[in-house]
Formats: sequence, C-alpha cells, structure tokens
Amino acid sequence: MRNFSIAALAALLLAACTSGARIDISVPDAPGSQLVVRKLNVNTWELLDTVRTNAKGHVSYKVEVAKGQPEFVYVFYKDTRIASLLLEAGDAVSVEADTLGKYQVAGSPESEKLAQVDASASRFGTAMSASSDPAELSRTYIAYYRDCVKYVLENQRSLTVIPVLFQQLDENTPLFNQYTDAILFRKAADTLATVYPESRYVKALDKEASRREHVLKLNSLVNMAEEKGYPDLSLPGTDGKPVTLSELDAKAMLVHFWDSSDAAQKMFNLDVLLPLWQKWHARGFQIYAIDLCSDKAVWASVVRAQELPWINVNGGLGNIQAASLYNVSGTPTSFLLIDGSLSSAAISSSALEKELAKAL
Repeated sequence: MRNFSIAALAALLLAACTSGARIDISVPDAPGSQLVVRKLNVNTWELLDTVRTNAKGHVSYKVEVAKGQPEFVYVFYKDTRIASLLLEAGDAVSVEADTLGKYQVAGSPESEKLAQVDASASRFGTAMSASSDPAELSRTYIAYYRDCVKYVLENQRSLTVIPVLFQQLDENTPLFNQYTDAILFRKAADTLATVYPESRYVKALDKEASRREHVLKLNSLVNMAEEKGYPDLSLPGTDGKPVTLSELDAKAMLVHFWDSSDAAQKMFNLDVLLPLWQKWHARGFQIYAIDLCSDKAVWASVVRAQELPWINVNGGLGNIQAASLYNVSGTPTSFLLIDGSLSSAAISSSALEKELAKAL
C-alpha cells in the first residue's frame, strides 16, 4: 500500500472540498484598465486581487470557492462596483459590464438573481433621490419594502436574500427597521441553514436574527408594561445622539413635522412656534421637531441660524418611517400630546394656543 505524508493527505482533502469558480468579464469601455476583485467577508471587504483587462476590455479570473459555501464576489472599476456575483464551486460566469455600474451576467443562476436584486435596489435609490416630497418618499419606501419582503419569502433557499435583508437606507437606518422584521430574519436564517449549514453568511444572518428577536422581546415587554397612546419615535438630534420621544418629560408635547428647505416653514418657526415655546415652556410645554428634509447639513444650518431652543431631530432617510407612523402627507403638520396621550389627529396653529391654555 502506498504511504501518504500528512501534508499530502491534507492537500488531497483540501482539493476534495474546494473548487474554483471562473469569471470572464468584459468591460469594452475600459481596455487595458485595472479592475479590483473583492470578496465579502460577512461585513467587510476582503481584497482578492487586482487584474488588468486586455486591449478589448476582457479578463478572466478564478476564485476559490469551497463546496457548499458560495461566495459573494464583487468587481470594481476605480471606485465603482461594476459586478456583483454569488459564486458556487464549479461556476463559469460571463459578465458584460460598463464603467458606470450596469452589467449583465450569465452562467450562474444565483449571480443572475443577485443582479436583479442590485438593479431593484438601484431603481429604489434613484427614486428616493428624485423626490423631496415626504408623502412620495413614504410611498416609494413602503412599496420597495413590500417588494423586498415578497422576494425574501419567495426565495428562502437562495443566499441572495441576505443582501436584501441587510440593506441600509443610510448609515444609521436599515431598510428592515421594524421590530417584527425579526420574524422574517429568523425564518430566512433557519431555512438557509438547512441548505448551506457551513456558510459564514448564514451564520451571520442567524446571529442578526437572534439579536432582533431579543430586541423584539424587550419591546414587547415594554409595551406590556406601559402602553403608549401615540407612536414612539427615536431620531438623531443635532449632536447625532438619538432622542426618544417617550423618554421626554413634558406635560404637553408638540410633535412637529416640518421642512427646513422651505422658507415659509422657517418663518413659521420664528413667528408662531418660538413665541408659544417662550410663553409655555416653563409650564411644561416642549416641541419635538422632526425635519423631513433629508439634507442634514441644511437642517443643522437652519437650526443654528434660528437658534431654535426646542428639541430638533433629523434621521435622514429614516424620517420616512416617522412620517408613515403619523400618516403625514405634507408639512408643516403638528400633533399635540397631553400627558402622554394624543389629543387629536392633527392640530392647527390657531387651535394650539387654546389647547395649551387648557392643559397648562
């Protein structure tokens, strides 16, 4: 019988469980250019290699992929991601891309699905950037959120649900930001664990599902302990720290939705809200002002310039959920909380003085 060294045996075992995936990528408008290939290592980029296209903009590259453990691999031209791939052992993928981020992929069913996910996310981002109307932004967000939930439920055995579930509206706001989304995360993690039990991506999803389940449980306990008479909000203040509406101590609280880019609403701050705040604040009146302008720099500049003394918050794209919770379709819109209860669906500036006089 032939004897094998430990090193040779290890090499054979490695070869038995590892196989390559081949990428043939063509970028016609980038001949003789450098492309960067990166792999997603749970939540960080891992540089695999830099390759150079030939005179026709074509290059081939092989990625090591362990059997049963597909890899998310991304190709960049300068700072632009020009291809997103989900590669399984033995895949032979062809990609046609341009330098602006548009691409088509063939030869890998999972990569083709991931391309569709990418395209859908890109359309959503474009739609969100094209409007500043809170009602339109809210409708766009809700429609996309529902589409993503549908995708996850219809593709439970595909790893492409993972980038869908981990999408961000901005650096502070996940697309899936409701407590009950924990149920969707758990269902996806448990199903994928039966298909890819060794995948580090699935293990990361399982960890996130557990975290969300813990938060959901805590939220349920809080709601059971003390039922609120209004939708609670927690958005970043001018110092970047979150300010939670339910944690504020005020007998009368005006929840005020406004737009700092609108000149008339800026004047409303000084002509209407400031005199009311100065008159009633010492008696227990406070204002929680949510700016629905997603440009935080504009908002911060207005707050500083007008020296607004009340609580000012702006969650960027996270404002969409706040507006949805209060069914806000335009600005300015105000709601008055008296002793922790919503006194009316909405309140006009003319009625506010009377309500404050009654309460304070």
